[in-house]
Amino acid sequence: MKKLLLALFLFSTLSIKAQYASEYESGYVVKLNDDGKKYIRFILFGQAWFQDYEGHNQNDGFSVKRARLIAYSQLNDKFMILTHFGANGISDNNLSPMGKGNDVQIFLHEMILQYKVTDFLSLGGGLHNYGGISRGNGQGSINMLTLDNNRSDWSTLGLSDQYLNHLGMFAKGKIDKFNYRFSISDAVVSTLDGDSNTILNPGEEKYLGKALLQKAKYAYSGYVDYQFLDQESNLLPYRVGTYLGSKKIFNIGAGFFSQNDAIVENLNGNLISKDAKHYALDLFYDAPIGESSSITAYAKFQNSDLGDRYLQGFVVGNGNQFSGHVGYLIPKKIREGESKYKNRFQPYIAYSTRDFTGLDKAANDFKLGANWYIDGLNAKVTVEYQKSNYLPKNANQVFTIQAMILL
Repeated sequence: MKKLLLALFLFSTLSIKAQYASEYESGYVVKLNDDGKKYIRFILFGQAWFQDYEGHNQNDGFSVKRARLIAYSQLNDKFMILTHFGANGISDNNLSPMGKGNDVQIFLHEMILQYKVTDFLSLGGGLHNYGGISRGNGQGSINMLTLDNNRSDWSTLGLSDQYLNHLGMFAKGKIDKFNYRFSISDAVVSTLDGDSNTILNPGEEKYLGKALLQKAKYAYSGYVDYQFLDQESNLLPYRVGTYLGSKKIFNIGAGFFSQNDAIVENLNGNLISKDAKHYALDLFYDAPIGESSSITAYAKFQNSDLGDRYLQGFVVGNGNQFSGHVGYLIPKKIREGESKYKNRFQPYIAYSTRDFTGLDKAANDFKLGANWYIDGLNAKVTVEYQKSNYLPKNANQVFTIQAMILL
């Protein structure tokens, strides 16, 4: 009992507080010394969905899109460790009677060890989300403008990485107004296209160079953007989707991804390899308008060199793609002492088109939605309508409601 009381007393002396999520400064902070330079920060968030498709679809109904816990700590400004655990896509289709199924799993998304060499350079390694191809490819999940990310921005997901996180090392930093990140990583063996037991049909292309040919060992990627106005934090890898006008941001960026021999083709019974490369240019703008309004806009062009007609799920393929979105925070009269981020509405529109050689026609997605910020980014509800031209009639239109809480 005495040990328990002593532990409770020591815990009560630590500072634990929640903050508004302007970037990634939300969560609960446990100070480990008086000046707070040694700390542990916990970020907990969940996103619950309800979806209704036009016509009967197995994805109709309720789901947990994400359930995540991020924890990171700094003993001083030189060293940092970050861990990120969670589960994704929990629905009636993958729940098991006793919670012991194989589909729903809490797994390690990230484990990052980072060392600050100078004010201009930090080195790190582990299971990380640093590198290219674009700002959208590094998008965090807690402050997206749209309901969810533009899936085609995450062009490496499940092909060279585990749920967008690579196993390797990275370098990042800022030089004047240039913000950069580069990485070399060990690509995964099994991918969304299969594993070492997969058999390719004649003329078929799969992202299985490492599994079938024992090639495609490493993946290289990088992204650099020039930040004309306010400067963004690069402490964590996640790029912010909307600042709700708390900053004035205008960035132009460029990125790449390269993995030699990643694509395998069955050519007349022989397996040959081809390189996988992505190149992107993008722009991001977020700025206040007047005293209480703001605008957020993002646009990206990407070229992918993936075999001849490689295609993975209509979202990754050989060819060009463009995507963009715009959101507007509706003005509101802010009373004295009232938070400007509570009970706010932000309608948005988004569009994506992909002209891949493996498609008979370009794949397009149109999204129209709105965010209701009950308490800024810490508590919000999102509604979105999406229409796609490449899916069957019972799946090409979907209405989604999301509830999200971030602590």
